Amino acid sequence: MESAPNGTTATPSTHSQTLSRGIRALEILAEASAPLSIAELSALLGVHRSIAYRILRTLEDHALVVRDTAGRVQAGPGLAALARGVSSDLQSAALPELTLLANTLGMTAFVAVLNQHDCVTLVAVEPRHTGATVAQRPGSRHSVSAGAPGIAIQSALTEQDWERFAPGQQYRDDARTAQRTGYAVSHDEVIDGVSSVAVPVRIPGQLPAAVALVYIRSQHTPAELGARLIECARTIEHQLR
Repeated sequence: MESAPNGTTATPSTHSQTLSRGIRALEILAEASAPLSIAELSALLGVHRSIAYRILRTLEDHALVVRDTAGRVQAGPGLAALARGVSSDLQSAALPELTLLANTLGMTAFVAVLNQHDCVTLVAVEPRHTGATVAQRPGSRHSVSAGAPGIAIQSALTEQDWERFAPGQQYRDDARTAQRTGYAVSHDEVIDGVSSVAVPVRIPGQLPAAVALVYIRSQHTPAELGARLIECARTIEHQLR
């Protein structure tokens, strides 16, 4: 074990509370639908406003957050620079295909990856020149046990692999169905009134990801959307070989 500066012994579980709070602040801001006041952010962090302010000043210094003229806080351009290095091959391979899907079908297309036991949106494309669409912000997350992307990822793993990855979490019957059909479907699981269709993307040497569509209504059947996503997933996989 290492010795701490005061002479005590640091245990392997020792971690930085300040760093943890800073990361949590970035997660909250990335998921927020609008800029937050410092009071709102401190309440969500569960800390005093003075602590939240010190965290934000540090994040501002690195352009990870910015404040508008009213003093409200939102994710900053520095996050985009960091994100470029995350799964860059997958992002590069997926972006043209997502753009084609979104603009052809008139709905938001995105890729989700596993992060611990959550599905996290890696990259998303909203269609141009359409009415109301469902926004899917990069960095947004939900439990892997809910929603079509999670089902699709689960379907690409054996039940034994799933038990090792997520002990105690049920292997869904929907995942077994997705293994047969090639695509997963969900409705009202993550957001009320919203449907999603997703297909697994198998990445050499890594856990599977999912390519998905999210929408309120569609003239296409889930099977038709699933077929388009299967083509998209195979193209992405080919680019990653």
